[in-house]
Amino acid sequence: MTTEPLQIAYSPCPNDTFVFDALAHGRVPGAPSLDVTFADIDITNGMAERGEFDVLKVSYAVLPYVLDEYVLLPCGGALGRGCGPLVLTREADVDLAGRTVAVPSERSTAYLLFRLWAADVVEGGVGEIVVMPFHEIMPAVRDGRVDAGLVIHEARFTYQNYGLHKLADMGEHWESTTGLPIPLGAIIAKRALGAGRLKSLAESIRTSVRAAWDEPEISRPYVMEHAQEMDPAVADQHIGLYVNEFTADLGEDGYAAIRGLLTRAAAEGLVPALGPDALSFI
Repeated sequence: MTTEPLQIAYSPCPNDTFVFDALAHGRVPGAPSLDVTFADIDITNGMAERGEFDVLKVSYAVLPYVLDEYVLLPCGGALGRGCGPLVLTREADVDLAGRTVAVPSERSTAYLLFRLWAADVVEGGVGEIVVMPFHEIMPAVRDGRVDAGLVIHEARFTYQNYGLHKLADMGEHWESTTGLPIPLGAIIAKRALGAGRLKSLAESIRTSVRAAWDEPEISRPYVMEHAQEMDPAVADQHIGLYVNEFTADLGEDGYAAIRGLLTRAAAEGLVPALGPDALSFI
């Protein structure tokens, strides 16, 4: 009997296409076949909450809402150092107490890191949170429509073009207070697949990661096809930042980072509390 392909959704970003290239193209012996859908992580977060797709790349921040139906895989995701979100303002050294802050999502690691930073640093707490599309945030701060903006990814390198100031680096705060990497994107799969298929899937993803590391030039056409006109050198930097030892295996520090983030966030009332075995694989 032929097993149906697994329905999987991940982003078109270079780190995801790099990780899944060998697996998506049938170059991992004995691996399950995949039916791939590309979607940005805010879309896949919603898919997970609705129970859509067998396998998804999601933000770690959405885990407390989906782990009844999905299991966290111990590989394939993204944790990093030196890659945290930034809080930007129009003027330097702004006190954010009671101020309006634009964020791209309230179901993201970036948002949780921001709220944890604010709880430690902003006496009295920030004011209104405004959710808006990521590409609108820096113009909104520049034009004075909001007092501050939370930005991620390439905005780390372009915010000066908008005349903005970096008020704080959420990643620096997280790493300095915990010593742990920043949990960014997770790979989850439906528990209903069963222990055998889940173990096989995890091992296949590990093999796909190692294949990409061993022969990165083979993955390049797939990476660049979906990299949205990104310069190849920038794509390589993106892969180098987000595909690392935690992608092959979360390990002790990876799990500690995830549980630390979600436990702190639950204590602040930002997400539901995790059960003691919520992050266990199988």
